[in-house]
Amino acid sequence: MAVVSARGLVRTFGTGRAARRVLDGTDVDIAAGEIVAVLGRSGSGKSTLLHVLGGLDRPEAGVVEVAGERVTGAAERRLSALRLRHIGFVFQFFHLLPELTGEANVLLAGRVRGAHPDAAARGGALIDRLGLRHVAASLPHQLSGGEQQRFAIARALVNDPALLLADEPTGNLDTEAGAQVLALLRELADEGRAVLLVTHEAGAAAIADRVLRLEAGRLVPA
Repeated sequence: MAVVSARGLVRTFGTGRAARRVLDGTDVDIAAGEIVAVLGRSGSGKSTLLHVLGGLDRPEAGVVEVAGERVTGAAERRLSALRLRHIGFVFQFFHLLPELTGEANVLLAGRVRGAHPDAAARGGALIDRLGLRHVAASLPHQLSGGEQQRFAIARALVNDPALLLADEPTGNLDTEAGAQVLALLRELADEGRAVLLVTHEAGAAAIADRVLRLEAGRLVPA
């Protein structure tokens, strides 16, 4: 059974003659334990696809389900709860709160209402697992890019999501740190999560089970 399933997604930006349809009947399914990489040129709609699948953006048409729950058409309160329970986000720009330590950034995700009951213990275990304990008390500006991204991944995993959405997660990293993050994403998928990796780097897609390309608003085999 697919962890995330999307059918007929349509998303347009602009109006009139300037309108550009970046998703045009897009379909995709991702199963537990599977990494799907989506390639495409800059501006092709890769990030839009990720945002629609994760409920951060609403399509004009189509249906998205995550972990058997309908994302499209859900009220904002229900959508927030669904994202909290089932979806982890990892972005190119790490989005760590600059005034909080790396550990505090991770644990903050487990303190919101509706968080996983074991989130605090899980957050601490993730920091240890990702080799971050020695820098857990550091502020983001004191961390390397690779360390910041690993903290961001730990934060995304605090509530044990079934789906991990990664938008250019190696885009701000050097080659070595990028390789470590990609290996970690592969490991997380092998534990049973569904992972969607959006990237413009063909090398990053090497960890994927399937590689798709977004062309003219549709996903096709790369």
